[in-house]
Amino acid sequence: MRAFAELLDRLSLTGSRNAKLVLLRDYLRSTPDPDRGWALASLTGDLTFAAAKPAMIRKAVEARVDPVLFGWSYDYVGDLAETVALIWPADPDHRANREPELGEVVEALRTAGRGQVAGLLEGWLDALEPKARWALLKLMTGGLRVGLSARLARTAAAMMRPDAVSEPPDPEGGEATIALDPVGASDIEEVWHALTPPYGDLFAWLEGHGERPDANAPGRFRPVMLAVALDETADFAKLEPADYAAEWKWDGIRVQAVREAGVARLYSRTGDEISGAFADVMAGLSFEGAVDGELVVWRDGAVAPFGELQQRLNRKTVDAKMMAAYPAAILAYDLLAEAGEDLRALTLRERRARLEALAAGHAGERLHLSPIVPYADWSELAALRADPPVGAAAEGLMLKRWDSPYVAGRPKGPWFKWKRDPHVIDAVLMYAQRGHGKRSSFYSDYTFGVWTQDEAGAAALTPVGKAYFGFTDEELKQLDKFVRDHTVERFGPVRSVRAGRDFGLVLEIAFEGLNRSTRHKSGVAMRFPRVSRIRWDKPAREANTLDDVMDLLDALESGGGRVGTPKG
Repeated sequence: MRAFAELLDRLSLTGSRNAKLVLLRDYLRSTPDPDRGWALASLTGDLTFAAAKPAMIRKAVEARVDPVLFGWSYDYVGDLAETVALIWPADPDHRANREPELGEVVEALRTAGRGQVAGLLEGWLDALEPKARWALLKLMTGGLRVGLSARLARTAAAMMRPDAVSEPPDPEGGEATIALDPVGASDIEEVWHALTPPYGDLFAWLEGHGERPDANAPGRFRPVMLAVALDETADFAKLEPADYAAEWKWDGIRVQAVREAGVARLYSRTGDEISGAFADVMAGLSFEGAVDGELVVWRDGAVAPFGELQQRLNRKTVDAKMMAAYPAAILAYDLLAEAGEDLRALTLRERRARLEALAAGHAGERLHLSPIVPYADWSELAALRADPPVGAAAEGLMLKRWDSPYVAGRPKGPWFKWKRDPHVIDAVLMYAQRGHGKRSSFYSDYTFGVWTQDEAGAAALTPVGKAYFGFTDEELKQLDKFVRDHTVERFGPVRSVRAGRDFGLVLEIAFEGLNRSTRHKSGVAMRFPRVSRIRWDKPAREANTLDDVMDLLDALESGGGRVGTPKG
């Protein structure tokens, strides 16, 4: 556990992407099997323990520590694993002969019943030092929070290959860059679906003494091609309109639908299989190949608001009633394989022709062709982006070079995303809560509200959202100080902040969309809210009202919250 704990600690304290990659690569190279495989599985989210629950950890620590003291400590630290690791009083009568190894812990947790985990946990906590306790608890709960995505972890594994090297640091003082064989990370993405922890065959292949895992299994995920954000000022001067196809950037979720040799699977953009939640979609597909597209709710030939799709997301299975209420479909915009042929090396123009032919011959309402947006020049396309005929169903435009092959990752130049400007309101800070990880000492999660009237007709604030990013580290310190200086009540880890017509902190909140919600008192839920500016200068009484927010929601719905897409 000690080496794994040191890895997590260093990853959590390292901000540089390249430095994180090198840290993990070196750990994987120097750590024996199966520990390195279990570590990689934990970092990619492929390792969970059904019998281990946070409540079990709380119960164990409260049996040894005054629950009130633990509650105060947890409130101050803001992270369960860190609090328990620091406050845990080792049993003086228990002297472990050695610290448990990572593989030993994982194997025990995978086979233990719920009644056995508590005893295992207490014994391990007694045997470990605080840093290793923290790593153990992070492992058990699955909340590593070390700033490393699953894709980045797989990239670090690819760097174990002999042809993956680090370039020397920039002589001008810049950060070192990682020069990786372009197919290295993609190779792992292609075979990942066929691998199981602790990945012995993967490491054997990467180290050159084993064969490559089968990358041609039917139903496999193909690593997706991603777009870079368009810089209107810099990019348009270098781009030719005739070189790029324009498409709507639909407000759904990116998926890959694969049907090969009797195997049918639906993947998210990160390669997670979500077929179980959308069995109706998969049953309605009849092609043979792999389609890249956008998953949406489709009703009466129209794209429904994203909020309707959210009703079906993050579920392992969906019943027939929900399927009927929120019928899903795929808007296809690329074809990666067809009838056993890999099309990714073809140009977009060639792939598009094959996709159009496939869509034209496909029956049913589960697959539709995402249309190409015709335009003559950038100014015409800008006008379409500002006032799209498809309304709120699209969050912007995509630009794709007609001659581009389908390349995994985010290459600069072939594809651009040009999102619409976000919506903005002024709201008043109402509540604040401590963050997690490196933010655990700061009040960084903010609930904000807008003005309405209470039952007596007096002005009152109603919460409409919560934001925890969009501000700089320096602004976070200022916000944290404001919360501490103006706290009026405490509810466990939450502080109520002074807010009224004559005093309050106004936050300019940017967000991507609005949905009606019966779960929220305001009747509305925001999509991707974040703090775009802190309005120290603005009086709280001048913040927006709930009527303003509902008027915007009405306008979004009437202006295309549910729209049809042209055929062809």
